[in-house]
Amino acid sequence: MMMTRRLMLGAAAFALGGGLLARGRFAAPARAAAGAFAVSYSDAEWKKRLTADQYAVLRQEGTETPGSSPLLDEHRAGIFACAGCAQPLFSSKTKFESGTGWPSFWQPLDAGVGTTVDTSFGMTRTEVHCSRCGGHLGHVFNDGPKPTGLRYCMNGVAMVFMPGAAA
Repeated sequence: MMMTRRLMLGAAAFALGGGLLARGRFAAPARAAAGAFAVSYSDAEWKKRLTADQYAVLRQEGTETPGSSPLLDEHRAGIFACAGCAQPLFSSKTKFESGTGWPSFWQPLDAGVGTTVDTSFGMTRTEVHCSRCGGHLGHVFNDGPKPTGLRYCMNGVAMVFMPGAAA
């Protein structure tokens, strides 16, 4: 096969896109930018308030590297809250080991999260976001344990853990 300029440019673009996706930085801007949530800041203010990784996930709908979150191995009693606005999201009582590399829960706290349809990357998934600030948390799937059968697969960097807090 002859290597043409078009083929080389296409291969370079594909490699760059794959690298950005692997780093969790290839994402559409978050819907919360429109200010439709109780907690809303300018993009510049979000960048000041969050770490670079938190910003990439919460505000740009990125994905952290699987297995990279300390919250994956968090087993104490407490509450997992949004790293963007401290909204309580999940009780440790609903956390389970999914084997996916991301903290997983079978049920959120009442009114803690919202969902939207995500059609990125050529598939349809249910995206999960914080109901207070709109920050992207992860996705929910129908392959979780009883009693709900749901797996809320969350980015640990999008959350903070509050030990001992009760839901």
